[in-house]
Amino acid sequence: MLMGRHAASSVRRAPSPPALSALLLALVAFLFSHAAVSSVALDNATTALLKFKSSLTNSDELTNWKSSTNPCTGNWVGVICSGDQVWGLQLENMHLSGQIDVDSLTALPMLRSLSFMDNDFQGPMPDWKKLVALKSLYVSNNHFSGELPANTFEGMNYLKKVHMANNDFKGPIPSSLSTPRLLELRIEHNQFTGLIPDLREGMTTFNVSNNQLEGPIPPSVAKLDPSSFSGNKALCGNPVGAGCGSEPDQDIAGSPPSDSSTSPPPPPKSKTSTLKIVLMVVAILVAMSLIIVILLAYLRSRRGIITEGIIAATNYSHKNRDPLLNSQDVEAPPAVVPKKAETAKLSFIREDREKFDLQDLLRASAEVLGSGNFGSSYKAVLMDGHAVVVKRFKQMNNVDKEEFHEHMRRLGRLQHPNLLPLVAYYYRKEEKLLVFDHVHNGSLAGNLHGKHSENKPCLDWPTRLKIVNGVAKGLLHLQSELPSVTVAHGHLKSANVLLDKEYNPLLMDYSLVPVVNLEHVHQLLVSYKSPEYTQTGRVTKKTDVWCLGILILEILTGKIPANYVLGHGAGYDSVLAGWVNSIVNGEDKEVFDPEMGGTEDCKGEMEKLLMIGAECCEEDWQKRLDLTQALEKIEDVKEKEN
Repeated sequence: MLMGRHAASSVRRAPSPPALSALLLALVAFLFSHAAVSSVALDNATTALLKFKSSLTNSDELTNWKSSTNPCTGNWVGVICSGDQVWGLQLENMHLSGQIDVDSLTALPMLRSLSFMDNDFQGPMPDWKKLVALKSLYVSNNHFSGELPANTFEGMNYLKKVHMANNDFKGPIPSSLSTPRLLELRIEHNQFTGLIPDLREGMTTFNVSNNQLEGPIPPSVAKLDPSSFSGNKALCGNPVGAGCGSEPDQDIAGSPPSDSSTSPPPPPKSKTSTLKIVLMVVAILVAMSLIIVILLAYLRSRRGIITEGIIAATNYSHKNRDPLLNSQDVEAPPAVVPKKAETAKLSFIREDREKFDLQDLLRASAEVLGSGNFGSSYKAVLMDGHAVVVKRFKQMNNVDKEEFHEHMRRLGRLQHPNLLPLVAYYYRKEEKLLVFDHVHNGSLAGNLHGKHSENKPCLDWPTRLKIVNGVAKGLLHLQSELPSVTVAHGHLKSANVLLDKEYNPLLMDYSLVPVVNLEHVHQLLVSYKSPEYTQTGRVTKKTDVWCLGILILEILTGKIPANYVLGHGAGYDSVLAGWVNSIVNGEDKEVFDPEMGGTEDCKGEMEKLLMIGAECCEEDWQKRLDLTQALEKIEDVKEKEN
């Protein structure tokens, strides 16, 4: 009702025809000027990037960087655009070397993210502080060397993520890293010396391990994972446990001075030469505002149409889903989207497949697959007969578009036979959609705990061992390719392991921690039910191993872990601990799933895998296996006893 009154009042206040004509003329002039500016911006970006490319060697993978095209419409390799502006370069694992020409990149005013990870760059660190608007910088796994001056990041007040791990940097950590927005810092496996500067509190990712740091750990990072400081024998204080003796009275070296006079001056404001130009700009803005207000009154009444079909399917799935498995297939209504649906564009990760619009996707025949912690999912069969799965995520509305876009691109670059690849995604502030290819044999949960028949037999021992092996390999690949994410998967459970036609496992819903709302992450993700999170409020690199251990026990016993059924969002508790202990200590006389078959001939090998699962479930994460150790042990288990 209020919207209707607002719309009506907006219409009544609409300008008179002569005034409206003038406003429209001003708007047209503005649009023409904007188009001209966009064209110039694209030309400048082309020139800047080609100049940047000329400073690199071994740039064979950048063959489509040509002056005859522009970076954004020509889909230049590694160039990420927002509209017609270049905002990111993701040039990873390309064997690039040479001297990075930062000066050429200053011609890209919207540049926010740079990643040169896993290349062969050598020598001193480039002068990044010329890019004052940069938000993310990834240079890990190169051969950069030398000392970093204290002012290396001076003036970069928007910097959120800095990854410099596995290089040859020496000397003190630059005090200019004490930026007001820094959330992630990874500088492990270098040769930094001296004290840790007093960094921003509330960092989500931090690792300074395997350097030569010394002295007290600042309070701002003292609550972080102890493994983040390992390999620095001279560090003391929380959380490493070593006493520091008498604390010095002076501030920790490297801390930013409190005198505001030393802060870098704010960027100068643009100045206009005449009052006439100011009035012209104001007039154009006022005209646009009035037109937008009129249009919004109409468009708001149509808000939500884009995903109305998905919401309809979601409501249906809530009525029909299996509360135990969250993966029961049910038939959906034939029409899942209204006839008058808005046109919306999906962002495709894979360039080797035919594109389709969200409208085409939602008009496809649908089959509801279930509703989990994140939201609903359904299978859609496109006009060409290809089946995809659309997952709707509700608890990601705090992540901004640039960060979501960057993380999805990073996930899209992952390639492994045991990872379900992301095909496309859709960003909207209120909700996000992820699109995957449909997998033939459904989820591991459905195959373990669902009804079995001649067409859908129970999983035998060799198949279950193959699944465990593939899951471990997929986890290890995630951990090695996404070192900045503490829990590389974070949501490993049997419902998130799919099985292809040959029953090879495909992990899904992985690496979502960076884009899930922080206030919901401990309620939604399986990793936050681990013993270490319940006891210390932290997750570690070994938390995924704990999830793997629980999954191994579920696969061998055919029983559903207690926290999946009874936890309702709770953490690690005595019920689950008792379940694990009863299996490990042999209190349960019939440990192995009797439907698995071959339990006598292969019992010795099954017991080996059972013990591996128990080692992965060790409550003390420091005594728990790491992923590499777990995989080595799993690969030693044979299908039949020797």
